[in-house]
Amino acid sequence: MTEEELLVDCLGRLERSGIDYMLVSSMAGNYWGVPRSTHDIDFVIEYEAEHVARIVNAFNDDFFIQEISVESGLRPPHQFNALDNRSALKVDFFRVAGDEYEFERFRRRRRVALFDQPAWIAAPEDVLLHKLRWHKISPTDRQLTDARGIFLVSRDDLDREYMDHWAEQIGVTELLQSVLDG
Repeated sequence: MTEEELLVDCLGRLERSGIDYMLVSSMAGNYWGVPRSTHDIDFVIEYEAEHVARIVNAFNDDFFIQEISVESGLRPPHQFNALDNRSALKVDFFRVAGDEYEFERFRRRRRVALFDQPAWIAAPEDVLLHKLRWHKISPTDRQLTDARGIFLVSRDDLDREYMDHWAEQIGVTELLQSVLDG
C-alpha cells in the first residue's frame, strides 16, 4: 500500500465514521505548497470519550489501534496513533486541544477533494502558521522550507490580516515576516 492509497483509505474511514477531522502537517503542506516526500499522515480530530469506540471500529480491521491509546488521547499530550498492518506506516491523530488558535484553526478547515476523495484539510494560512510554530519549538530548515513553499504556491489566496493577527498571538511574527520577505 502506498502513502497515497493509505491517505485515501484513512480519509474514507474518517468520512464514514462521522468523526470531525482535518488533514494537517506535511500532507496538508503538500496540497497547499511545494510537494515533498513525506512518510507522515497526521490528522487533527475532534472527539470525546463517547467517540472512542467509533474511532477504534473505523480502523481496527486493517490497523493496529488500541482503545486505551485512543482514550489516552483525551488527555495531554492529546495524541494517539494507528499502525497500518498492510504497509507498517503509522498514522498520527491529535485531538483538538490547547489554546484558542488550535480551535480557530480547526474551525477554518477547508473541504477539498484529495485523489478524488472528499476531505477536510487545514487552511493554507494555518498550515503555514503551524509550520512556523513548530519551527519555533524545534528549529528545522524543513519547517521553514515548507512554509515558504506554501507562501509561493498559495500567496494570492492567503488572508494576510488573519496570518498577521495569529502570528502575533502565537509568537511567530518575525518568522512569518521572514517567509513573506523571501
